[in-house]
Amino acid sequence: MARRGSQAPPPPPDFEENIVDVDVSEEMRGSFLEYAYSVIYQRALPDARDGLKPVQRRILYSMNDMGLRPDRGHVKCARVVGEVMGKLHPHGDSAIYDAMVRLAQPWAMRMPLVDGHGNFGSLGGDDMPAAMRYTEARLSRAAMLMVESIDEDTVDFRPNYDGQEMEPEVLPAAFPNLLVNGSAGIAVGMATNMAPHNLGEVIAAARHLIDNPEASLDDLMRFVPGPDLPTGGKIVGLEGIRDAYESGRGTFRTRATAHIESVTPRRKGIVVTELPYTVGPERVVSKIKDLVNAKKIQGISDLKDLTDRNVGLRLVIEIKNGFIPESVLEELYRLTPLEETFGINNVALVDGQPRTLGLREMLQVYVDHRINVVRRRSMFRRKKREDRLHLVDGLLVALLNIDEVIQVIRQSDDASQAKQRLMQIFELSEIQAQYILDTPLRRLTRYDRLELEKEKEQLAREIAELTAILESETKLRAVVSGELADVAAEYATPRRTVLLESNGVARTKTATMPLEIADDPCLVLMSSTGLLARTGTADPLPVEGSRSPHDVLVSVVQTTARGQIGAVTSAGRMIRVDVLDLPSLPPSATPPSLAGGAPVSEFVDLESGEKVVGIGALEESGAGLALGTEQGVVKRVLPDFPGNRDEFEVIGLKDGDKVVGAVQLRSEDEDLVFITTDAQLLRYSASLVRPQGRPAGGMAGIKLSAGARVVWFGSVDPEWDARVVTISGSSSALPGTQTGAIKVADYAEYPAKGRATGGVRSHRFLKGEDTLLLAWAGVTPVRGAASNGKPIDLPEELGRRDGSGEKLSKPVAAVGGPLGPLVEAGAESSEGAEPAEE
Repeated sequence: MARRGSQAPPPPPDFEENIVDVDVSEEMRGSFLEYAYSVIYQRALPDARDGLKPVQRRILYSMNDMGLRPDRGHVKCARVVGEVMGKLHPHGDSAIYDAMVRLAQPWAMRMPLVDGHGNFGSLGGDDMPAAMRYTEARLSRAAMLMVESIDEDTVDFRPNYDGQEMEPEVLPAAFPNLLVNGSAGIAVGMATNMAPHNLGEVIAAARHLIDNPEASLDDLMRFVPGPDLPTGGKIVGLEGIRDAYESGRGTFRTRATAHIESVTPRRKGIVVTELPYTVGPERVVSKIKDLVNAKKIQGISDLKDLTDRNVGLRLVIEIKNGFIPESVLEELYRLTPLEETFGINNVALVDGQPRTLGLREMLQVYVDHRINVVRRRSMFRRKKREDRLHLVDGLLVALLNIDEVIQVIRQSDDASQAKQRLMQIFELSEIQAQYILDTPLRRLTRYDRLELEKEKEQLAREIAELTAILESETKLRAVVSGELADVAAEYATPRRTVLLESNGVARTKTATMPLEIADDPCLVLMSSTGLLARTGTADPLPVEGSRSPHDVLVSVVQTTARGQIGAVTSAGRMIRVDVLDLPSLPPSATPPSLAGGAPVSEFVDLESGEKVVGIGALEESGAGLALGTEQGVVKRVLPDFPGNRDEFEVIGLKDGDKVVGAVQLRSEDEDLVFITTDAQLLRYSASLVRPQGRPAGGMAGIKLSAGARVVWFGSVDPEWDARVVTISGSSSALPGTQTGAIKVADYAEYPAKGRATGGVRSHRFLKGEDTLLLAWAGVTPVRGAASNGKPIDLPEELGRRDGSGEKLSKPVAAVGGPLGPLVEAGAESSEGAEPAEE
């Protein structure tokens, strides 16, 4: 370097000056386009086939290449980031680690692809994740589906940034990751924002599209009614969802899940257990505090964030005395992030070009990709088996001529001559001859010959199967559909997000806004797992066999959309529930399936040990409400309930007694039915029970023997084709371990008796049995359900009235029938089985 004040050294003799005159605007335009291209295709937008951005794909591929599978231990995230950055993604460690963190967050991904160990942040991004040197990770079980069969030539590979490594252009993706986990990214001039969905629903839609390539959007929305967000909550407004599924763009509102409960002996509060997608508790707490300080919202005395690892999310908003908690909650929905808008913008790369996709297009791109993956995998496997069969054929030739082969080898001067002579004498290929030479003598036994012949048959059979798949488009599609079904059977989980129609929550816009929803007739449904929902009586009900298996119905009440129903508890209380507060089943759902319902605990406050046994009408309806207690008391009460109270008693219970069943009667011609633990059944007309006032304690319903109690109470129309189900067991066995007997009998076999009599025998106990665990009577066909709502097959053959039934293969938690006639106008109803547990 020249000293200050001195002249610069002269240029070398061979120096030639070359100054290029470049227009600044052209240079800026070209550089910006290059930058925009890089951001769009290499950073921000996912591929529509596997739903991954390049950095996410490189993370999963590298972790699989490192052997970080679910059955291995966790390793430092810094090690994974270094591997990805050094070989495949030269864009900085922070971008890689941020993408890796998101793949591990269960509140961001519906099916997390990375199994994280350590602090990976918090809901809504309120807390930052720990540094990569402190956290550990490995692939999740779902991620193994993304890279499954990647080593079987299922996808194309390309050179990495410096040409020294190879990376996949796309992953095989054994499930529709783009729809299941969604995506978000901001490119140059475009952006993407996709909502997560339920794996089981998306796979069902994909399989339907495979079987019906011309399926319409309405057909697919029967399986995918809306997004299923990882944080649960509720979606308000199905119109925007349909717009998004049709055009690729739309908006809907997400709402927190909250309920009212007593937070102190003298005060009630609002408890928030689920927040809208991407909203964190600190953001909600900060906004509520600002509103309270600015006096824009009143009635809140305290706010506590009790969220922890054990109980999950729990925000408790304490309400001052004199304020209505429901009204305060409506204001919170209107003014705080407890209700947010989610904008869907389904932009993804298709054949290397960014496109805005609807639901059908996204499913079609994935199905085409999966068909191509399975086709290439089948070709690879067939080629491997053909190569192996070629070697096996050569080895069998050697075994059949073992003495000649050994003599040829011994007489050859070297290995090359031995190979040439084997090829000439036994008409072998070069590969076969070399394989024979490489095979040790211990493999040339008679036992190995039998093994080789068996292997040859197996290889021939597998080659024929693979050839049949490759030569038939129908079989190829069947393989893809079957593999998707297997994935759904193992990995699908119940829906977390409840779908609500927008009109049902119009009042949340402002506390004084009148309700705009029409007061149309509707049905309120309650299932055995404690789900409540409403559906219009004009909605088409399914024919037998079309119902999607989920749950059995316990109670159905006819009311109006702006009316109220009463939830009857085992303590003899009736609690008012606004019908508008109940989720409305979407038009694409089958009404008897309450997969879109909400737990009854969101609408009623129950004491310890108390549970809801049924629902009833609060207005004049049929012959009133019939109740049966554990100690054999029956009561019929007409709907003359106080209008100024949210809860009240409907029966005066004796000490130790409780209500086991509550049913809304359509007429006095119906039978009231008691079934006891000692297997006695009593039926008599409801007209034999005169109506009583609310405080009354009822009258004798059935005469019980010593130690017996009522296990089920309900009503049956004698004009129906009805059945009686009884399940026996041991009273000393632990819950869930019963191995008793189950019997389905014709209801007509049980004669009617007088009120307060002992009834007739309904079940004969076998050795080791001394009680009825569960019983039910109602309209056919009968359905059984497990504790999680999944269907259980019941005996098809009818048993004798006093028979013992068949051996119970698995525990049955509830029994019920289909919707039966509710009113002469054609509405339908169902009285069900076991009460809904809380």
